[in-house]
Amino acid sequence: MKPNVTLAETKTPNGARMTLVEHDGSYCIRVNGQQLMHSSVSTSEIELGKLGCERHPNRGAATRVLIGGLGLGFTLQSVLQSTGPKAVVHVSELFSEIVAWNRTHLAGLNGKLLTDKRVTVFVEDIRAIIRRAARAPYDAIVLDIDNGTTAMVKDDNNQLYSEWGMQQIALALKPGGRAAIWSACPDAVIEKRLNKAGLQVTAVPAKLYAQAKRSAYMIYVADKPAATVR
Repeated sequence: MKPNVTLAETKTPNGARMTLVEHDGSYCIRVNGQQLMHSSVSTSEIELGKLGCERHPNRGAATRVLIGGLGLGFTLQSVLQSTGPKAVVHVSELFSEIVAWNRTHLAGLNGKLLTDKRVTVFVEDIRAIIRRAARAPYDAIVLDIDNGTTAMVKDDNNQLYSEWGMQQIALALKPGGRAAIWSACPDAVIEKRLNKAGLQVTAVPAKLYAQAKRSAYMIYVADKPAATVR
């Protein structure tokens, strides 16, 4: 049996140990030994990117997309495949270490996507970017922050999913824009808060891996009504 190899590690704001682990060609990010994401079970992250961008199918348009959470890069991969050459893709990643891991240890996975001319990475809290976006809103906002609505890495991430946080997301979307939010489990509270923010919500079950018989996760697709022409 091939061993697990710890390639790199850092500390989270909660004081937890975050590690990048390789095993037989697969990669995993763990928090205090608990799996946060794994390269062999990326189906839901890829689906998240597709769902976030499918309301803007015009591949010739300069679609603006914000991705919350770089992780192992699968959502970024999906967004780039779903948008055209004129797209502007902003990626928010709280940990500079994760960005560095993608550029080095994970370069053969999705890390090379960071060199795509459409991509700009911001090493800062997604909440700050969303607040700024009210002045320059996005066509799509795709969020896979922490462990979804149940934070493992940073307690403050729960604020993103608060009623105020959902309102800020709605303001950061253009009319006709869409937010797609990954959740580790069904979350009726999040669905209610998105609706209250004026977004039309659909809960889409997502599989752990493509051949799975059951869906393990939930993606909340929240559409902002298009502007009314008078």
